[in-house]
Amino acid sequence: MSIAKMKRLQMIALDSDRDALMERMVHLGCVHLSEVAEEMQSDESLAFLKREQSQLADRQAQLRQVQNAMAALTAVAPAKGGMLQPRPQVSGRDFLKEESLREALAAAEEINAHTAQIGQLQAQTVRLQTERMTLLPWQELDIPLELDHTRTTKILLGTLPSAADWQSVCGQLADEIGEAELYLLSESSDQKCVLLLCHTSVLDETLELLRGRGFALSQLTGMTGTVAENVRRLDEALQETEKALQSEKDALAAMASRRPELQQCVDRMELEIRREESRERLLSDGCIFCLEGWVPAKKAPKLEETLGQFDCAWDLRDPAEEEYPEVPVKLENNRFTRSLNGITEMYSLPAYNGVDPNPLMAPFFILFFGMMMADMAYGILMIIGSLVYLKKARPAEAGRNFAELILWCGVATFVVGAMTGGFFGDFIPQLLKLINPESTFEMPALFTPLNDTVAILVGSLALGVVQVFTGMAISVVKKVKDGHVADAIWDEVTWWVLLTGLVLMILKVGNIGGVPVVLCIGGVMLLYGSTYQSKGIGKVGSFIATVYNGVTGFFSDILSYVRLMALMLAGSVLAQVFNTLGSVFGSVIGFVIISLIGNALNLALNLLGCYVHDMRLQFLEFFGRFYQEGGKAYTPLSLNDTKYVEIIKEEK
Repeated sequence: MSIAKMKRLQMIALDSDRDALMERMVHLGCVHLSEVAEEMQSDESLAFLKREQSQLADRQAQLRQVQNAMAALTAVAPAKGGMLQPRPQVSGRDFLKEESLREALAAAEEINAHTAQIGQLQAQTVRLQTERMTLLPWQELDIPLELDHTRTTKILLGTLPSAADWQSVCGQLADEIGEAELYLLSESSDQKCVLLLCHTSVLDETLELLRGRGFALSQLTGMTGTVAENVRRLDEALQETEKALQSEKDALAAMASRRPELQQCVDRMELEIRREESRERLLSDGCIFCLEGWVPAKKAPKLEETLGQFDCAWDLRDPAEEEYPEVPVKLENNRFTRSLNGITEMYSLPAYNGVDPNPLMAPFFILFFGMMMADMAYGILMIIGSLVYLKKARPAEAGRNFAELILWCGVATFVVGAMTGGFFGDFIPQLLKLINPESTFEMPALFTPLNDTVAILVGSLALGVVQVFTGMAISVVKKVKDGHVADAIWDEVTWWVLLTGLVLMILKVGNIGGVPVVLCIGGVMLLYGSTYQSKGIGKVGSFIATVYNGVTGFFSDILSYVRLMALMLAGSVLAQVFNTLGSVFGSVIGFVIISLIGNALNLALNLLGCYVHDMRLQFLEFFGRFYQEGGKAYTPLSLNDTKYVEIIKEEK
């Protein structure tokens, strides 16, 4: 339960062995490759080595193609199965088969081709439908559309606003220009479609008059034949396009059986991308290559055994202190504390020379969550749900850790719920009273949120004091180990003495002549600790700032733990409210239905609220006392980081 000790790996090997070496490293799953150090690059004997070229961009493009193909399959044939569907198991040998990779990439290319064709056909359908809708208002026109004039007459199609008075327009045209005539073809709420016949000699005069009434020429240009003939042609084209579109959709849906191949291909391409990223970190001249990386000390013997099978030279050593910022961080925890990995990573990994917070945080996080939920039924549901998910789904590491966290929090929720007598709130007493109005049954409880609110408040603050003091103790130990004893005394031990003296003074213990001795000692320590690095008037300001920041910091941090009581009370009251609403119906069935629906909502709300507030207590009140963040994630070349398939490792 600590941060894994790392060894720095430096290696030079034959370029002909590179692929075999890299594959063995993938199977070992313990080598985190890093950039080759400057001192190694500046070595005169290695000056001829150049950075390797990779196919990273090509691999990333292939991954996008496979992901696009999967998205296309999901659109036409959604995947069956839910969150309990386990990942298919694949042997490492089959997972790394090049033939399988090529077949999956070919399937993705075929699916994307169908998708592209579907897109083109859909665009063509929209275009044909638009053309057809444009022609429909002109169906009454029985002359060819290409006929726009005779020897003496101009034939024009146009539109007038729907609000235009047809009789007025025609009357004005007849009065002012006798050689022109308008014919109404169709009328809608948007416009009037008209045919204009006029003598070529009065064309300009006619158009000027009509434009004053809102006339505009139509856009039916480039078409031949009558409107009816064009509509029939478009209908036939739409039918053919629809058939082709359906054929492409059927072909795409028929490829839904290739989804498992594509899912495995996504995992494989993710591995290939990591390989190519690692390749860019290598230096080579075509004959030899060199690399650097980090290996957990526990895995070093197995790595050395593997490297001994190749013609290569390597060096494994402990990192120097100045290299600590570059050392990747791997948290080593047991089945209980590893469930907190996701919480720690959400905040930030600890520095390599820092403290693994998981074993220190786990008891507090799980206990606090149980206090805020505090219901036996909720705890049972959390336990059963997490166990079923772990058993059925066989999730990857992140999903497994989260499910295990819900499991442990469910246990704490059940235990605290048993202490408070909560089972869906007061579900059982209300149900029994509904069955028998004279029932006086009450769940056994050590304390209840509604009747013992003050006691719960005091307990919450006491737990806050314990966690804050635990964080301070961790800080003291770390500072002493780092040789900063004075900082530990003045920053933490001083406040312990002060707070102990305050308690003794309240209890009237340890007073000599009415003077609280321990409190006075703490005051002297605080005075010296806050001013020993200041001079002159600065000592006063430093003392005032230390007292103010210390007092307000302690009290604000500890008061934050009031949320433990607040969420416990809120969850209990909500559960009882829903139970009371159900009992209003006077029916056992109605009561059960309303109560279960309400408690389901309450459970969902509390799961989110307790998770967020619990994290806040850890991140702000606890981590702020000792946590040194900034660690780099340990990401070795491995077969473990898969999303869709579960790799069964084979001994090599």
